[in-house]
Amino acid sequence: MSPDADGSGADEREGLPVVGGAFLLTQLGTHSAQVFAESIGELDLTPPQTGLLRAIGRSPGSSQQALADLLGTPATRLVALVDGLEERGLVERRRNPRDRRLYAVHLTDRGQALMADIARVAAAHDATVLAALTPDERATLHALLSRVAADRGLTPGVHPGYRTLRDPGEAAR
Repeated sequence: MSPDADGSGADEREGLPVVGGAFLLTQLGTHSAQVFAESIGELDLTPPQTGLLRAIGRSPGSSQQALADLLGTPATRLVALVDGLEERGLVERRRNPRDRRLYAVHLTDRGQALMADIARVAAAHDATVLAALTPDERATLHALLSRVAADRGLTPGVHPGYRTLRDPGEAAR
């Protein structure tokens, strides 16, 4: 299919659906997510683990419940993710000094060091995916996509896939 002269992507043959912007966003988003998963896999991380590490890095000392709320995932699923990262020495739970019933989650020194590698992989991924655009076009695209995401009520910096993330133990059942 070739785009019309106006660049709309409308098909010249009547009756066929137009490939719209929402489809293109989905197509590129799915491709981008797959490539990112491969890239972050080189650090022995999954995208959900990476997102959780970023959330903890942005809000050190948050409770597991607060992190689950931020990510939009059930607390039981989040606990399994935190358990895995804690076993690897990337995060630690500490008693919350304001409420001893809660645990505050923090990055360890090892987790902090890994954040630099995550940032490097993410920047390279961004540069690769957006290589066809100039720096000004990238800034414009970022501003437009941020506006659309805000209009849809999406939490900045949080992938909506956490809502459907499965507990690692569920697959074994």
